Amino acid sequence: MMKKLWLLFLYFFTVVKICSQNPLSPEAKVSVLTIGPGTSLNDSFGHSAFRIQDQSNELDLVFNYGVYDFDTPNFYLKFAQGKLNYLLGVNYYDDFLASYMAQNRTIEEQVLNLTPFQKQDLFNYLLTNYEPKNRAYLYDFFYDNCATRIRDVAEDVLKDELVFHTPESIGDKTFRQLIQENLKSNSWGSVGIDIALGAVIDKKAKPEDFMFLPEFIFDYFDVATLQNSQKSLVKETHVLYEKVERPISKNFLFSPLMIFSLVSIVLLYLTYLDFKKGERTIWVDGLVFIITGLIGVCILLLWFATDHSATANNYNVLWAFPFNLIVLPQLLKKTSKNWVKKYLKFLLIMLCLLILHWSIGIQVFTVTLIPILMALVIRYLFLITFFNNQ
Repeated sequence: MMKKLWLLFLYFFTVVKICSQNPLSPEAKVSVLTIGPGTSLNDSFGHSAFRIQDQSNELDLVFNYGVYDFDTPNFYLKFAQGKLNYLLGVNYYDDFLASYMAQNRTIEEQVLNLTPFQKQDLFNYLLTNYEPKNRAYLYDFFYDNCATRIRDVAEDVLKDELVFHTPESIGDKTFRQLIQENLKSNSWGSVGIDIALGAVIDKKAKPEDFMFLPEFIFDYFDVATLQNSQKSLVKETHVLYEKVERPISKNFLFSPLMIFSLVSIVLLYLTYLDFKKGERTIWVDGLVFIITGLIGVCILLLWFATDHSATANNYNVLWAFPFNLIVLPQLLKKTSKNWVKKYLKFLLIMLCLLILHWSIGIQVFTVTLIPILMALVIRYLFLITFFNNQ
């Protein structure tokens, strides 16, 4: 493993050294590559990269800011905390192209309308960025990612010469809406994102904020101009590979809506049996409070114990309340103290607040949770009645 890493380092060091000693020819091309969405969750939003092509120097490289090192100490902990550094990576163009073609993802190229000096300046900027001391950056999904870095590099190199205009594709949308447009609504990825991310992503995105997604980098670059020359930033656009549409299997039986509906039906049925018998199934309440409590703890940790900007102000804690874990021992007893009834009424108030937050747009919740929320309301009402009768 160490030998492979050493060879990889030696290869990239050699590439940088050779490139720095060979200026680009006047015929060199600089372009932006936009990769369409893939099938997995982390590929759902596409990808962006710079391509530097110079046939005279037998040079064809791709620079992209979407690389991370799995060998980073405490990789998963840093990823969860939002403290994982992403890296600028370099690939041969043919390897880069083949990789995304194998994933059946559309690849588009925008050749930039730059002068030889500007091309060299941008190439030098990328080479400097690739130096070990400059290569890493602290990733942020909305404000500092593989797409926004393309915009930032272009702005740093071209400065006031570059003028962005608002494309027609830009509308009045929130960050959550922009995310969900790239996901299937009844998918585990969509549900997970809606539960993990807070109300901060329900604010309206400013037009320039749309560029956190590669598709809008493409749209913005397409209409951008160079101020002094009055030329378009993009000289020509090519589709390097068109995604082949393939039938997608839809397994509704294992979708979130189906699973949550089945869970809620079971909970409602058990509650009905308890009501008819005048009894309480203790293990049912134990499961309800353990699951909602643990989810609530995870939400609070994402909110307060990480540097993720998108997980703040997450009002999913209104239904997944972490203090349920503290109350759990009382519900595992046959008889509970009087304050437990007040706590259950408090949980009902929390669910009412959730509906209020949802209705006035403070935070949008996933609709697949509706069956679960209905079942929780019924169970809490039953428990309050049951303890009153006791």
